[in-house]
Amino acid sequence: MPTPRRPAQRGGGRLRALDGLRLVAALMVAVYHYGGRDGVIASAWGDTPRHQFPTMHQWFAYGCLGVQIFFVISGFVICMSGWGRPLRSFFASRVSRLMPAYWVAVVLITLVFALPPVVYRTVSPSDALVNLTLLQEPLGADRVLGVDWTLWVEIRFYALFALFLVLPGVTRRRVVLFCAMWTMGAAIAQAANQPLLNLVLMPQYASYFIGGMGLYLLHRNRRDAVAWGIVVVNWLIGQHYAVASLWHAPNPDFFSYRHASVIMLIVTLGYVLVGAIALGALKWADWRWLTVAGALTYPFYLVHEHLGWVAVRMLHRGLGVPSWATFTLSIAGMLLLAWLLNRYVEKWATPKLRKALAAPTPR
Repeated sequence: MPTPRRPAQRGGGRLRALDGLRLVAALMVAVYHYGGRDGVIASAWGDTPRHQFPTMHQWFAYGCLGVQIFFVISGFVICMSGWGRPLRSFFASRVSRLMPAYWVAVVLITLVFALPPVVYRTVSPSDALVNLTLLQEPLGADRVLGVDWTLWVEIRFYALFALFLVLPGVTRRRVVLFCAMWTMGAAIAQAANQPLLNLVLMPQYASYFIGGMGLYLLHRNRRDAVAWGIVVVNWLIGQHYAVASLWHAPNPDFFSYRHASVIMLIVTLGYVLVGAIALGALKWADWRWLTVAGALTYPFYLVHEHLGWVAVRMLHRGLGVPSWATFTLSIAGMLLLAWLLNRYVEKWATPKLRKALAAPTPR
């Protein structure tokens, strides 16, 4: 059967509410990194965030679930952007979207951590260079960016999508088959516990990407019963993995205690919000500033953690700024830096790199 055409959207076809949701997910991860865990951030504060934020640190600990929401959004967006696009164009769009800001972030953080007033543990020059490939995770090199593990997950999703859908040509039938086979394959990989299968099929994260792809099918045709099934099944699997990885029995020795019901609620809310956008329930949220928010999300996500440690230490321990003011100013400073990266790096380098990669190669 012919695939129903995607309904037209206001604002030139851009789903601006999705841009806003992406920034919300990034801010969730930021509050987790600044106040929802111990570790290096405790050194930056000079004390555990449990003492800095006696009440809110428990809620900040749920911010790590922004990553799962990111993956649902990514499944939706990649399915949308890859539909009808040849492999060369798809490859060019992904590389040009990820790499310019990433390269600058790697160099910037490496240099800042080497400054005498900062002097934080830096990676070796060899590992820093490997980080420029975005393959440091599988190669076993030390990481410059703590968040780059999520980019390695994204890259594997892009590779699967390109191989099984973009290369033969994206159609509804192929998307449905891909989603079904990946869902089953990820379950088998979990049961088999084979490192190679886990590496390729990513059972812990597959359900979020697959659910996002199912939501895009609903964006094209809300009456698609199979797409509804894809979304529901992968929501059920996704909440299971989120609870399994983040829940533990109450223990006063742990930084915080996450309730299973709250974890399930946040994962469910992520699916529901992307679904509401897919079905047009949030088409009224067509404000132009949401496009700017979406543009800031990726560079903010790259720089906020490590440079946030520096900002927190300088403001709180160096200048004596109160905890909540330091928290707010650090996030605002990282948003400003993200705007600069978008304005002076991405807007200049992304179209040039995309054009160069998408250009046909002379024979």
